[in-house]
Amino acid sequence: MLYILAAILMFGILIALHEFGHFAAAKLCGVKVNEFAIGMGPLLLHRQGGETEYSLRALPIGGFCAMEGEEEGISDDPRAFPNRSWYQRLIILLAGVFMNFLTGFFIILCFFLPQERFSTPVVAEVSSPAAQELLLPGDRILTVDGHAIHLTADISLFIARGGDDLVDLEIRRDGERLALKNYRLVRSGNELLLGVRVNTEANSPLVLLKNTWYQAVDYVRMVWMSLGDLVTGSVGFRDMSGVVGIVDMVGDIGEKGAQDAQEDGRSAFLGAMTEILWFVAFISINLSVMNLLPIPALDGGQVLFMAVNGLLLALRGRKLEPKYQGWVSAAGFACLMALMLAVTISDILKQFGM
Repeated sequence: MLYILAAILMFGILIALHEFGHFAAAKLCGVKVNEFAIGMGPLLLHRQGGETEYSLRALPIGGFCAMEGEEEGISDDPRAFPNRSWYQRLIILLAGVFMNFLTGFFIILCFFLPQERFSTPVVAEVSSPAAQELLLPGDRILTVDGHAIHLTADISLFIARGGDDLVDLEIRRDGERLALKNYRLVRSGNELLLGVRVNTEANSPLVLLKNTWYQAVDYVRMVWMSLGDLVTGSVGFRDMSGVVGIVDMVGDIGEKGAQDAQEDGRSAFLGAMTEILWFVAFISINLSVMNLLPIPALDGGQVLFMAVNGLLLALRGRKLEPKYQGWVSAAGFACLMALMLAVTISDILKQFGM
C-alpha cells in the first residue's frame, strides 16, 4: 500500500510540475489561463483565484492548463493563446517538457552532489591479456558499436544491447581517434566486459554538472531506444507498461532497495525511497521525451500544428481552419486514451499471469 501511495504521489507531482510549466510560461507571456487542473475526469475540488480556476480531478492520469482560445483556435481576447506571437506560444508549449526534464535533472544532481569521485571512460589499467594488445592506459573510450560513450555506465549499456562477444570501439589515444574493429569482450559469468579498469575524477561543480547532464541525456537515449525497439518489433505491445505497470514497478524497485539497504546495514525505508526517487527521475525525463512526440494530443503535436500553420501561412496566406485542427486533436486524444486503456488492461492481465 505504501508503494501504491508513493506511485500515485509520484504521478501527481510530475503532472503538477508539467502543467505548472505551461501555467507559469502562460502567465509570464500574458496569456489568460481559465483553468489549471491536476488529474482528469470528474471534479473533486476547485477554487477560483483571480481569473483562473484551480481544480483537482478524480483520475490521476493527466492534467491540463486551459488557456483562453486554445481549444477553439480563435478568440477576440488579445490575451488569448492564439493571439500571442509564435515564439511565445512555442515557449508555453515546451515549458511543460522543460519542467519534467528539469525535475529529473535536479533529482540526479541531488544524488550526485555528495559523491567524492566519478568514474570516467578512460582506461587506467588493462586486466585482460587480449585487451592488452589493443588498449593502453590513457585511452578514452569514445564509442561502442557507434554509440557515444559519456559515462562509464554507457559502456555496459551498449555492450548489453549488442549481445555479442565482439564490438566495434572508437578510442582517443594521444589526441588521435582510432577505430578498433571486432574487439573481443571478456566474459565474466553472464556479463561481457572490456577487460579494463577505468579512471576516476574528483567531484567539482563542473564535473558534477557534466555527469548530471550526461546521466539525464542517457535517460533520454534509453527512451528513444525503447521507442525504436517498439517500432522495429524488437519489443511488443505486451512489453509496454501504463500506470498500473509502473505502480507495480515502483513496488518491486522499493522492495529491492529496502532489501539491499538492510543487507548493507542501512535504513530499509531510505534505501527504498532512494531507488524510487531514481525511478522518478527516469520517469520524469521519460515524460518530457514522450510529450515531444508529434501526436495531436501531446505538446509535440501542438508544436507540429504550429509548424504546419506557419508553412501554410507562408505558402497560401492562411492557416489551417481551427475546426479541422480541433477534429484532429480530438481524434488524437481519443486514440491516446484508447491506447492507455489497452495498456492498462494488459497490465492488469499480467498481474494475474495472463
